[in-house]
Amino acid sequence: MQRDPLDRDQRIGLHADMLLIRAFEDRITQMAHEQGRLPGMQITCHGQEAVAAGVVRALTPRDVIVTNHRSHGHLLARGVDPGALLAEIMGRQGGLNHGKSGTLHLADPGRNVLMTSTVVGAGPLLAMGAAFAQHYRQEQGVTCVFFGDGAAAEGSVHEAMNLAAVWKLPVLFVCESNCWAGAQAHKEHCPIGEIAARAASYNMPGEMTDGNDVEGVHETARGFLEHCRSGKGPALMECRTYRMHGHGEHDQQQYVDKDELASWAGRDPIVRHAEVLRRDGLGEFMAGMLERADQAVDRAVAFADASPFPPPEEALDHLYVNPILREG
Repeated sequence: MQRDPLDRDQRIGLHADMLLIRAFEDRITQMAHEQGRLPGMQITCHGQEAVAAGVVRALTPRDVIVTNHRSHGHLLARGVDPGALLAEIMGRQGGLNHGKSGTLHLADPGRNVLMTSTVVGAGPLLAMGAAFAQHYRQEQGVTCVFFGDGAAAEGSVHEAMNLAAVWKLPVLFVCESNCWAGAQAHKEHCPIGEIAARAASYNMPGEMTDGNDVEGVHETARGFLEHCRSGKGPALMECRTYRMHGHGEHDQQQYVDKDELASWAGRDPIVRHAEVLRRDGLGEFMAGMLERADQAVDRAVAFADASPFPPPEEALDHLYVNPILREG
């Protein structure tokens, strides 16, 4: 199906999303190495910004997102306030989930970001519940679930794809194939070159796309979302990209070949898209974008720092189920 090309504002919006994600995660990296600044493991998506921006910008507000441990970019592209996101990562009361989720269990039901699952490969199976609800209610929404190439080896991912295909559920499986599963290279855990080739086993369309080309990612996502929304069932989208930092900010990537890292750095999705925009005469609209992204992150840090830690008496508030019966 022929789709309308992206207009100027849409293209600039994609670039702005990537800049905000990079600026936010640059600050996360900095803070993660400051003693006592951030609790827990910090997992970033440096180098993968085009996937988050390209896919999430293709979604509608009624579409559901189920994400994984590398989730900051997905939430920022969805429009989550950077201050609320950072406050949550810092465990503060003003956070997105009142300081209860931290970085690894983020959710924003108001924006249909249903959950973050840090159990490797669990997200696709959990996404089946949301997709079944959409199908049962005959809604027009699609469930978009993000997972990595390492997670693609988990049995739960295969079960989810099989179930989605059998029941023709409206699910877009997005594999962020970033070449590393922890400290294992893609070739060490995947017997085939393209994970997208597995789609044929479940009678669903699948395609591998350049995950560092934000407009290409966006266009592919738009096509697959139309397929899922039409009642034809799920689709599998593999975005070949690269994890430029370690698995977490504690990981110094000693196992990564420096030439490989440098090669992928030369394919930086933000630099590439900036060159495309300048080539197409849109350079003037990029003026001040990086500065605005940095300012947004500065405001986020100020907000998070000013937010107190949640008091102990609120430990059982804002939960779906109170595990302890209390009087009064």
